[in-house]
Amino acid sequence: MINPSWRRIVLKVGSALIAPDNEGCSEQYLRPIAEFIHQCRQQGREVILVSSGSVAAGRHHFNFSHQRVPIALKRAMAAVGQNQMMNFWSGCFDFPCAQVLLTHGDLSDRVRHVNIQNTLRRLLDHQVLPIVNENDTIATDELKVGDNDNLAAMVATVVNADALIICSDVKGLYTADPGKDPLATLIPEVSIIDAAIFSLAGGAASAVGTGGMRTKVEAAEKATAHGIDTLIVDGHQPETFQCLLAGENPGTIFFGQHKPLPAKKHWVRHTLRAKGEIWVDDGCIEALSQHGASLLSSGIVQIKGEFDSGDAVIIRCAKGSRRIAKGVSRFSATELFSIKGQQSRDIPKCLGYCPAGSDAVIHRSEMMLLEKL
Repeated sequence: MINPSWRRIVLKVGSALIAPDNEGCSEQYLRPIAEFIHQCRQQGREVILVSSGSVAAGRHHFNFSHQRVPIALKRAMAAVGQNQMMNFWSGCFDFPCAQVLLTHGDLSDRVRHVNIQNTLRRLLDHQVLPIVNENDTIATDELKVGDNDNLAAMVATVVNADALIICSDVKGLYTADPGKDPLATLIPEVSIIDAAIFSLAGGAASAVGTGGMRTKVEAAEKATAHGIDTLIVDGHQPETFQCLLAGENPGTIFFGQHKPLPAKKHWVRHTLRAKGEIWVDDGCIEALSQHGASLLSSGIVQIKGEFDSGDAVIIRCAKGSRRIAKGVSRFSATELFSIKGQQSRDIPKCLGYCPAGSDAVIHRSEMMLLEKL
């Protein structure tokens, strides 16, 4: 459903819609989607398109019959297919389109994150349609988002979108797998995404794409935490987009939180990947969870992993290994090994310097609690 207050929409279209038969781009499902984008713009709404499908669109150019495609060949397929996909989308519109290729590394680096935000906003200011995809030709496992559902949610938070619409091959989230259970019913509205909601999401169902219902719920969790309404709809049905334009809900809507996370804390929790772990004592846990304190070296019991200053880490309870928080460490793992359990005033003596310019290992403004204790 199109809420009258939505002025900026991120629309995600998957590989199964772009190249349903792995034989290049197809108009079969995309014309109604293109018309929907056109109608939204006519109504004064800004649209950012997140389009999968570069590998699927380019695959038919390569003589390769095995089911498992080597990563180098998949990157080559993406290089060919991305060009075809952009040409196809550009041909659907009478206004300019812009290609924006991203990796997780771009989104997790604060400077590049801001650059992405500024570029996308300038494109929208000048009535250009941004078409975003993961840069599959160069992304390594460490730098990949991995699926465009979560990429779309990250883009939605970058541009402060009002809504995220994820086009799937099913109507939305069901009480069970509708392909296996004839009694499964569609869940039209979700107010809170909790363990029960995640338990309803299965694995990847498409032979073409990489995302299943679970990645869509993960994307909804990221977006709604930023206050962004998120819809999962069936992109194969033209009436889906007629319903959206008529203000009706054709799928499942996850409502954005009324009190969204601050932008930096959302970035820490939902975009940064943890490079290591810090284990802390009970007193430290109480200070973090009950008193809003920063993490100090005196409460650290153990460090795991190799990470540098500026990397994200998970904070765990030393008793039971429960995940407590996630934050940006101002010290490297090597430095923390030298100062763990020490008072803040002793850091310069232990290291011979104080690299962070602060006594906090992780400042409260760069930390997000993961559990309510």
